[in-house]
Amino acid sequence: MEHLSGLAPLVPRFDGYIIDLWGVVHDGVRPYPGAIDCLARLKAAGKRAVLLSNAPRRAAVAQAAMRAMGIPDDLYFGILTSGEATHQMLAARTDPFLAALGRRMVHLGPETDRNVYEGLDLEVVDSPEAADFVLNTGPDETRGLLDLGPYEDLLQRMRARDLPMVCANPDLEVIRGGVPTICAGTLAQRYETLGGRVRWIGKPDPAVYQPVLALLDCPRERVLAIGDALRTDIVGAKAAGVASAWVLGGIHNALLGDPKAAERAAAEEGLTPIATLPALRWE
Repeated sequence: MEHLSGLAPLVPRFDGYIIDLWGVVHDGVRPYPGAIDCLARLKAAGKRAVLLSNAPRRAAVAQAAMRAMGIPDDLYFGILTSGEATHQMLAARTDPFLAALGRRMVHLGPETDRNVYEGLDLEVVDSPEAADFVLNTGPDETRGLLDLGPYEDLLQRMRARDLPMVCANPDLEVIRGGVPTICAGTLAQRYETLGGRVRWIGKPDPAVYQPVLALLDCPRERVLAIGDALRTDIVGAKAAGVASAWVLGGIHNALLGDPKAAERAAAEEGLTPIATLPALRWE
C-alpha cells in the first residue's frame, strides 16, 4: 500500500475512475479543497470519471446540489446514486425482495428525499401500522441526525408489523460540515438487529458498479475506485474487481498521518487498497 499526498502518481496506471461524492468530493456543504482541480486535471489528462454515491436521492438532485456548490457538470462523465438505483429498482420490481413488496409505503427519512419515490405506483402512508413496507432514506432533522435514540420506538413499531425495509443508503455515517451524522445504514443495521428484513441498495453491492463500469468502457484493470469508507467504497471496489484508493480525510480522518494504523485497519477487514490519499487532490 502506497501512502501518497495526491492522485497524480497513480494516473498513468488508470483510464477510468469511480469516485465517491460525500467524504471525497464534498462534505455535503462545500467541495473539499483541491477536489475540483483534481477532477479538472483528470479530464485534461483524457481520463474518464464517473461519480458513484450512496446518496439517498436521485442522480439529478445530487447533481444539482453539486452544481450549487460550484462543481461543474462537465468535470465527470456520469453519476449514479443509491437513490437513483432505488427508484429504478422499485419501478422495475425485478428483484425478488422488491417484487414481493406491497404498494403501501411508509417513508423513514426527510421530506427532501421524496424524489426517490415520486412518480412510482405507490401509496404513501403515515404510519407503520398502515404500511406494507418501509423506504429508509435516513434520519431527519425533526427527530435528530446524531444518534439512534429518537428512532427506536418507530423501528420497534415497524418490526412489530414485520415490515420489510428498503435501505436507499448503506452508509452508516457521513461528515456534514465537519459534524458526524448518522445515515440510513445505521437505522437499517439496528432494524436487522431487531430481526427485521432489509434490502440494501448501493455500495458495496457489486450490482451498482455494473452501469458505472459500462459508462467507463475500459478494462477493469485500468479502473480505479476512490472512496473514503472501508465498509462501502473499498469493500465495493473489491467485490467489483477493481483497484481502490482510500481517502482518509472523510469518515476515517482519525487515521490521517498514521500510515501504519491505516494499513492495520485495512488488513483487519481483509482489504488491500493500492494507496491512501489524505484527500482527492492532484499533488
